[in-house]
Amino acid sequence: MHLQVLSSGSRGNSTLLRADDLNVLVDAGLGRDAMGERLEQAGLGHLGLHHILVTHGHLDHARSSGVLSRKHHATLHCTQAVLANAAIRRSKRLSVYRIGDDAQLKDEAGTSVLSMRPVKLPHDADPTVAFRVEHAGRVCVVLTDMGKPEPGATARLSGAHVLVLEFNHDLDLLRAGPYPPALQRRIRGNAGHLSNEQAAVVLKALAGPELHTLILAHLSSSNNTPELALAAAQGALAELGRTDVRVLVASQDEVGPNIEV
Repeated sequence: MHLQVLSSGSRGNSTLLRADDLNVLVDAGLGRDAMGERLEQAGLGHLGLHHILVTHGHLDHARSSGVLSRKHHATLHCTQAVLANAAIRRSKRLSVYRIGDDAQLKDEAGTSVLSMRPVKLPHDADPTVAFRVEHAGRVCVVLTDMGKPEPGATARLSGAHVLVLEFNHDLDLLRAGPYPPALQRRIRGNAGHLSNEQAAVVLKALAGPELHTLILAHLSSSNNTPELALAAAQGALAELGRTDVRVLVASQDEVGPNIEV
């Protein structure tokens, strides 16, 4: 299995997973044309998408999910609660997943290739999930849009070889930044986004012996910097004695490397 972040940030989030001949997209938060360009840059070519997993209904995660589902004849997987979302309704192939239940994603031959587990997160688009995806004993976890560390959630997301984890904001930059007080309260609230310090706590819970690559995701362009996020992540890993873990920062504007899980 391979993982490649196509876009990460407040203007759109998307991650591509590939296993054998199966192509799975986690979120499609860019516009249709931009998503097409990112998929082409990732080398998807004529193969197309088979499944699209949507974490929640906010546009920076769901914006072009229905359109891409129709274009690629891909099955769009979401919760019952977001079926009425305009971006979702454009799909002609919908599948409702149950939070907490493992499900199998099949290829065109009907063979179960990937196992995916949606795990509920505290966020103000309710419900919001993280995904734990497994193939041939290899595990990746995509976890963003989490208001606070939640031990119950992290326990269900264990065993990642590759972890995509939100490091959204630095508290000092948020307080001194351009956002109005109400938006600041929302971001740092229990249903908002993880600060660097909170993300470090989540990382310590998820950095098991299998972890080899950590991708810092959903960084705020206004309230964080890659340097601050890296310092928090590397500090947490150093405390665990895991300086061997490769740490990358996902980009809003560029497709990331294709990582073997």
